[in-house]
Amino acid sequence: MKVSVQCESPLLQRSLELFLEGHLTSLRHCDIVIRDKNIHDEEHPTFIIGVNEKADLIKPFSKAQLFHALTHAIERSKAVSPVNIAAALPQETSSEPVSFEILERHIEKLTREYQANILKAVRAFYEK
Repeated sequence: MKVSVQCESPLLQRSLELFLEGHLTSLRHCDIVIRDKNIHDEEHPTFIIGVNEKADLIKPFSKAQLFHALTHAIERSKAVSPVNIAAALPQETSSEPVSFEILERHIEKLTREYQANILKAVRAFYEK
């Protein structure tokens, strides 16, 4: 998980930097951007932390709650994006009939990755 933090609140910014040490990266290389204000960004999924019900994570929160919510948000953003799904599928270049074995292998791979991510989220949640 690669995260970029852009918060107006210096206290929240620093707290998130401490919580996410080892996962921080620049805006250019991140999987998700954490903000305390809803700013539209078409290039990166945005994760909002705030006090209202529309926020992805409501303050106050624990480190385990943060990791659980972030993992869920990243998975949701990857699953929703049709560009990511189309890019991940193998491309057939010949005019031969489509082999379902390739599709089956790809689905098995995605299922294993999804299972691993769920287990990481559960572990993070219970490692308070």
